Amino acid sequence: MKTDERHRAIADLLRARAEVSVEELTVACNASGATIRRDLEVLAANGVLRRVHGGARSLLGPGDNPGYGQRELEDQDAKRRIAAAVAGLLRDREHVWLDSGSTATEVARALAGRDLTLMPMSLQALNAAAGEDAGAGVRPGLLLPGGNVVPGELCFRGPLAEANIRSLRFDTAIITPCAVSTRDGLLAHDLEDSAVKRAGLESGTRVILAAAAAKWHSNARVLVAGLERVDVMVTDKVFSAEERAQLDEYSVEVVNV
Repeated sequence: MKTDERHRAIADLLRARAEVSVEELTVACNASGATIRRDLEVLAANGVLRRVHGGARSLLGPGDNPGYGQRELEDQDAKRRIAAAVAGLLRDREHVWLDSGSTATEVARALAGRDLTLMPMSLQALNAAAGEDAGAGVRPGLLLPGGNVVPGELCFRGPLAEANIRSLRFDTAIITPCAVSTRDGLLAHDLEDSAVKRAGLESGTRVILAAAAAKWHSNARVLVAGLERVDVMVTDKVFSAEERAQLDEYSVEVVNV
């Protein structure tokens, strides 16, 4: 396995189990003990797991949502395709609001060479849009929303962030919900995240939803908005005929990747 494949395999195992040993991982990943130990150190530093003697322990308790480090490992190919499709929907010199989360970071990375004005809602997306390792060239103009930075997630939250978002108008708002369904629409895990997402969505002339298939009918409790607020939906989900009929009722343009 390649390094990223091993990291995903380890994260997947720790979604299903509370603890796993180095010996078990060497078999599952077909790798040496030294390689697995290095992987565990990297994943622990990224907040994916807790390193323990002889192996690793999951950071997820019953009903917990995975942290940013673990989500970043999941559905990587789909997120890259979604990000490329979203970037293709934007025109040069647009003013764009960009939600937080691992999908949003991929979108920011896809926009690193574009002539845009961008307000990213996380430090990860900010660094990606700035072109972390890139040389000179076109870069988006970056607006910082202010507010509180949530540990681990490194996203902007709170009344100051909401007020600064609402003080501006964006050509496009790109929202990456924690969950989405044809019945409830866009959902978030907590009230602060929902408030920021709603502020961004309401400040955008056009709303693009970017969500991998795993987000559909996932678990989240706080309503952000119904699907009637979405203009374009970019996803890798394959919809049933019934779901397509429901989406047609909202007049949402669907871009499958």
